[in-house]
Amino acid sequence: MSEEEMSEKTEPEATGTSEPGPEGTGVFAGTTSTGTVEVHHANQLRSAKFKELLRKKSTWAWLLGLSILGGAVSGALIGPVIGLLVLAGVFLIILLVIFGIADSRAEDAFYDSYCSTHGLTRSSSPSIGELTPLLRKGDKSKTDELFSGELAPGIDGDLVLYTYTEVHRDSDGDETETNYPFTFVHVEMPDVVPHLPLLRVQRAGFRFLDGLEDKFGGSERVKLESAAFDKRFEVFVSKGQDQVWVRRLFSPSFIVWLAESPVKSFAFELESGHLVAYVSKHMDDTAGLEQVTENGTFVASRLIQEAAETSTRD
Repeated sequence: MSEEEMSEKTEPEATGTSEPGPEGTGVFAGTTSTGTVEVHHANQLRSAKFKELLRKKSTWAWLLGLSILGGAVSGALIGPVIGLLVLAGVFLIILLVIFGIADSRAEDAFYDSYCSTHGLTRSSSPSIGELTPLLRKGDKSKTDELFSGELAPGIDGDLVLYTYTEVHRDSDGDETETNYPFTFVHVEMPDVVPHLPLLRVQRAGFRFLDGLEDKFGGSERVKLESAAFDKRFEVFVSKGQDQVWVRRLFSPSFIVWLAESPVKSFAFELESGHLVAYVSKHMDDTAGLEQVTENGTFVASRLIQEAAETSTRD
């Protein structure tokens, strides 16, 4: 049973394009003045979508038809008891499929609503290249969602949900996969390339490995005079990078912001003018997506500002 075979227009449509009515106006919390639902989370409409599918005759035709068919065939070949068990099993499996379809539709409704209310365009076939070290990790990768447009005043870019996968093989050749999900902001900034071709600001790791990283990592560590920053991040640039420019970039106020403001898993990297500022999970709510966008564009604005000030000095 495919999703298309169950598809019909959802009513009412969740758009999230209007502000909720004030208390006492007769508008329920979480709805707009036009009666449509404001969507703030990918799971918010899951129950409604599931109930909507269960109200359709076509859903029950598939659900009961396949269940009875499976039970009848099994009962005839094996026995009535097994037939009843198969009937119940097929019924539950199809019910889970229907729930999965509802979950997917609820997620789509949320992302469509988010893009609509934030002036972004949702890609129908999302893809992003191997632009930075993060995007080259893993044995395979997938761009789950990509929203493009003006992320902040004067800053165009992409808000991306991304997953890379590591494939492990045991001694018997059996494979297991481990997924690593991320949400990140991508901003292209060619004006920064002449000043800073490579930058990695990553979460601080095991300190006893610092010497090995510095010796064999192919890049150069930058030490900043902030204990709070040092507890959270490690900074690497290309060997031979102008250290004066890097230290101007990491102004005292920028260091304090990085040490205190972003979420715990926040980090960023810049390579050949492509900034990727990320957190290590898929954000599936409005507040989370807005926070990643705010943090990523703050870093982008700082890079753009320093590049512009350098050009002025020159």
